[in-house]
Amino acid sequence: MDRHGQVVALLDATGTFFEPSRTAFPGADGADWARAALLDPGAAGPDGTWLLDFRCFAIARPGGRWVLVDAGVGPAEGPAAGWAPVPGRLPAVLAAAGIAPAEVETVVLTHLHEDHAGWSAGADGQPFFPAARYVVQRDEVAALDRTDPVWDWTVAPLRASGQLHEVDGRHRLAPGITLLPTPGHTPGHQSVLVEQADGARDVLVTGDALVHAVQLGNPAVAYSRERDLAVARASREELLARAVERGALLATAHLTRPFVEPA
Repeated sequence: MDRHGQVVALLDATGTFFEPSRTAFPGADGADWARAALLDPGAAGPDGTWLLDFRCFAIARPGGRWVLVDAGVGPAEGPAAGWAPVPGRLPAVLAAAGIAPAEVETVVLTHLHEDHAGWSAGADGQPFFPAARYVVQRDEVAALDRTDPVWDWTVAPLRASGQLHEVDGRHRLAPGITLLPTPGHTPGHQSVLVEQADGARDVLVTGDALVHAVQLGNPAVAYSRERDLAVARASREELLARAVERGALLATAHLTRPFVEPA
């Protein structure tokens, strides 16, 4: 069966965030939270806690090859271990989906936060996907502090192996797959547009341009950990407008449902 263009959700981990949702999104009002509860009821934990998934996506390519979007929280000793629910289970989830690491031709890193780069390499410094190029925005690498654990875990080993590919702005990765700059959460954050053939719906992989359903219901709601709140809001509004215009589904990293309609 030709799976070209198919987008597969890969759940690496599930857990509770280290701060309550109303602390993470202090500008949201009662109507925003009521709307969020309808859009993603699974995110509401006891006593105001925020329950979230940590998800990657695989895009099928011709010849049994794959593009992976993001690399999850990683193993127990990975850089996200201080706050995310590690170890992630991406290797087992890939195997269950019939995807071997050697079949991944490209890994798109939406940004260089620990929970999106955890399976990029291992503690031995070896890239987890041996045949892949890892694609990230040049601005994202330039803004990353050398003391950030992702530098030594991801950037340094991938540069050493020649697998780190830095791009500038909008970038056509392959036929039907386009990288879209969506800065704000981080300086070089990017999302991924997957254009489908044969009448199937396009898919927009959001990365952390959208981290909670409260921002789906009201994209003006800021996340306290966004690097630039105003730029992040503009990126989110543009991304959601693009999804509505194209009739695209959103593929989300942290909502408790992988595919959602743009509100």
